[in-house]
Amino acid sequence: MIYLSKEIRIHLNDILDKYDISLNKLARESNIEPARLWELANYKRQTINIGYLVRIAETLEINDIRELITLEESGS
Repeated sequence: MIYLSKEIRIHLNDILDKYDISLNKLARESNIEPARLWELANYKRQTINIGYLVRIAETLEINDIRELITLEESGS
């Protein structure tokens, strides 16, 4: 088994707060199923669809991907 010391973290809840948008509204505007966004927001997904990140960024007019994701030490 390979142990990874870093993991990608998606800061969707912070983004929802910052842009004052609900998860359901973001889902509608980005054409992503609410369940998929909920999984991202609650770290329930093992894989990340890059297309989702692009659609979220485009919907909210985010130009710096670091606003959405960071690389952090595992267990942080």
